[in-house]
Amino acid sequence: MKIREALISDIAQIQIVRNAVKENMLSNPDLVTDKDCEEFLTIRGKGWVCEIDNIVVGFSIVDLKENNIWALFVHPDFDRQGLGRQLHNVMLGWYFMQTNETVWLGTAPNTRADTFYRKAGWTEIGTHGKNEIKFEMTAANWKVKYIQ
Repeated sequence: MKIREALISDIAQIQIVRNAVKENMLSNPDLVTDKDCEEFLTIRGKGWVCEIDNIVVGFSIVDLKENNIWALFVHPDFDRQGLGRQLHNVMLGWYFMQTNETVWLGTAPNTRADTFYRKAGWTEIGTHGKNEIKFEMTAANWKVKYIQ
């Protein structure tokens, strides 16, 4: 297993992972285009992929412009192996080296993602979009939980 910075050439495999998930599925896969991925990887923020045998099995992308976790997904065939946690930690470590701004994300309630973010120290602050839970992570909370 290898975690590395995501490249534009990874977008096709990122899309495969994104469209394979069983929770937090896109209502229409065409809503997240390759061009969107490229913009978030190269202009708005940065991303990472987790590879096993040169195949992308998970990815994370953070948006510095909106201080938002744009994506964190692991292919269902590789669930529960700690890949999401490693992608999460690399992404937030990088994010908080760039800024001390609070970062937020939205996810569906009563999902494994909901539980994952709570265990990772995120704070529920309300709702976002269509019935998603909105979570935040402050720089101070990140440092207390992960830096010490």
